[in-house]
Amino acid sequence: MAEALAGIRVLEAGGGAALAYAGKLFADFGAEVLKLPDPGDPLATAWPRIEGGSALQAWLNTSKRLVEGSVASLAPTCDVLLDSRPVAEGDLPRHLIATRISWFGETGPYAGFAATDVTCRALAGVFACVGPAEGPPAMLGGMAGEALGGIAAFIATAAALWGGGGRRMEASIHEANIAIAEYQAAQAVTNPEVERRLGVNRFAPTSPLGVYRCREGWLGVTIVTPLQWRAFCEMVGLPELGQDPAYIVWPGRLADADRLERIFAERLAARTAEEWFEEALARRLPFAVVPEMETLLATPTHRARNAFQRVKLGSAEFEGPTLPQRLTRTPPRAQGIAPLHAEPAPPAPVLMGSPAATPLPLQGLRVLDLSMGWAGPVCTRTLGDLGAEIVKVEAIQYPDWWRGVDPRPEFFENRVYERDIRFCFQNRNKSGITLDLSRPEGAALLKRLVAESDVVVENYARDVLPKLGLDYPVLRRARPDIVMLSMPAFGGSGPWRDARAYGSTLEHASGLPTVSGAADGPPLTNQLAYGDPVGGMNAAAALLAALLHRKATGEGQHIDLAQVECMFPLVAPWIIAQSALGDPGPRLGNRHPDHVPHGAFPCTEEGWLAVAVTDDAAWSRLADLLRRADLAGLGLEARREREAELEALIADWTRGQSADAAMHAMQAQGIAAGAIRWPTELRQDPHLAARGFWQERERAFIGTHTLPSAPLRMQGGPPLDIRRPAPTLGQHNAAVLGGMLGISPAEIEALEAAGIIGTEAIPTAQRKPRSAPRTEAARASA
Repeated sequence: MAEALAGIRVLEAGGGAALAYAGKLFADFGAEVLKLPDPGDPLATAWPRIEGGSALQAWLNTSKRLVEGSVASLAPTCDVLLDSRPVAEGDLPRHLIATRISWFGETGPYAGFAATDVTCRALAGVFACVGPAEGPPAMLGGMAGEALGGIAAFIATAAALWGGGGRRMEASIHEANIAIAEYQAAQAVTNPEVERRLGVNRFAPTSPLGVYRCREGWLGVTIVTPLQWRAFCEMVGLPELGQDPAYIVWPGRLADADRLERIFAERLAARTAEEWFEEALARRLPFAVVPEMETLLATPTHRARNAFQRVKLGSAEFEGPTLPQRLTRTPPRAQGIAPLHAEPAPPAPVLMGSPAATPLPLQGLRVLDLSMGWAGPVCTRTLGDLGAEIVKVEAIQYPDWWRGVDPRPEFFENRVYERDIRFCFQNRNKSGITLDLSRPEGAALLKRLVAESDVVVENYARDVLPKLGLDYPVLRRARPDIVMLSMPAFGGSGPWRDARAYGSTLEHASGLPTVSGAADGPPLTNQLAYGDPVGGMNAAAALLAALLHRKATGEGQHIDLAQVECMFPLVAPWIIAQSALGDPGPRLGNRHPDHVPHGAFPCTEEGWLAVAVTDDAAWSRLADLLRRADLAGLGLEARREREAELEALIADWTRGQSADAAMHAMQAQGIAAGAIRWPTELRQDPHLAARGFWQERERAFIGTHTLPSAPLRMQGGPPLDIRRPAPTLGQHNAAVLGGMLGISPAEIEALEAAGIIGTEAIPTAQRKPRSAPRTEAARASA
């Protein structure tokens, strides 16, 4: 098959999983990636290890060439430089697109901090809401944070390639992970329960949401709506519980969670997780079997989609996740070879180029956004941040669920649906129109808009667009080179293609909970809706890969993005360990296979500090800080044998000071440490303030409000500008339909009179029965 990024030459300099994953996205889509050896790369010894080196590093390096040379000698022959070294190169060729990848960006108080995946995510607000109510917060290791940082770096670089010209880009792993916590940061303003640590497998604003033992296996359960609660209770033989008015909505269920879980846990234990899942599919409930790694690797649905890539490292072979960006015409490689030794760099011509022609790399790109909820809008807002024109399409009959789902008349009379800050977070830098796609006039207008656009993003249920006559084969006739992205939970084919899923369901189905939490506890859900922002960022990367292919060949294509597969790279170390070693290892809680000691430690004012001792030198410095010079010489295995004792010493030291004071004291000694921020604390975080991360904008119905920035920017520059706040319903009907399609004011008035378009939502009681539901994954936090 053709490869999406063939003909692009990338130079990779530095170390770390974020850099390596950004390079993997290029390499597995066919770019020529030259990797310079880095003697200090922490991946070289990263778990899991096999004979010949780190299996994780090998998976990250598939299809790359390890080469001799330097940035200065090789950059003139390359299109792209991906660089995570502490000190940037000096003069670079003007044609070169250079992306700097770092933990905290190039500026700000944390810019020089020592960090690991866990301490960085702690400062991004990812852990504070997870784990036992009394603490400590639960902090899963691995490379989840660096995976998002690598995707952000790929997005920045691919956008620059699409826009042309030698741009200098910057990606912050810290800011990329704030996308995980921003839901709580937004909703906690009006619903403080969202930002409390409620206990293992408990998250507001819904209940139940967690992992429950069955006769065999574990079942991931997420209940949001009253209808789902009643269906769940009927499924487990408790119909009277489903009708109890005290439990119709989530606050009552969450307040009585202990009692309710004891009741239904007994019923769930009577059947296997597979049996419950099959019934949930029939009832259209967002449940999933929570697989151990061995089961995940053997799942027929995933095997049929080539979800696992065969990796060769010398004589060793094992599997890791295939890139989840499933471009149907130019898919990523399902097998790869990891380099063992450096070789001379292959010859290539010195490239020449000209400066960028537009201020933002995606300026001139037009995207029709048919998605709602979280994942799809994160995808399109990312493209909008980089300069694309995003036209969000809603309907007055069924607006985006993040505008609210309250059926009461006063909700519509007072236009409360215009006041939800969550909608504003996800839909900045977009125009907004309304179209009733269930009517021929609305469908015809959409086809005309497609003819004037480059990209369509949708998250309808699988059978909806075909019924409306608006699926990819039809839209392709309107625009032959259109790039269209669909994002079903489990892919557009196979027995699970119609499964309902929230972001939590996607995490459950990925197996991530089975490697999370304490060894003597249940599998641990790590986020309220992990799959949504992760899916959105992966979707943006997929679109850019397809657009670069179209730029080179003129071919559009359809992208079938299974959101569950977007979670697999976050589970990659354990998937690889299962395949390479036959065992993913025990659940470690807050401990780590490579960093000892490692954990969350109590501070004053109920604060917590994440600490990761990465090597012997860091431990020696920490022992001095603890005034225990007698322990400074302990090596890794000695520290592991005495880990509980060392954890107690650190906790005794941290209890006497604030998390920030302890963090700065450790950072002064070069020890990776990060205060475990609550999501709302991010608004006052000094580093984010210094970087201008929060931008204030004005909007009708809300007034002045604060929005997060993109995790990428032009190197050395301010955050990418939020050029416009989120649209009100149908705000740009006249501007878009008149400007793009030439529709006259009189025609627009007629469309509004007929209810094809409009600017006010139709009250629930006045709507016709809905025949085209969207996927539940798009409604993860409605």
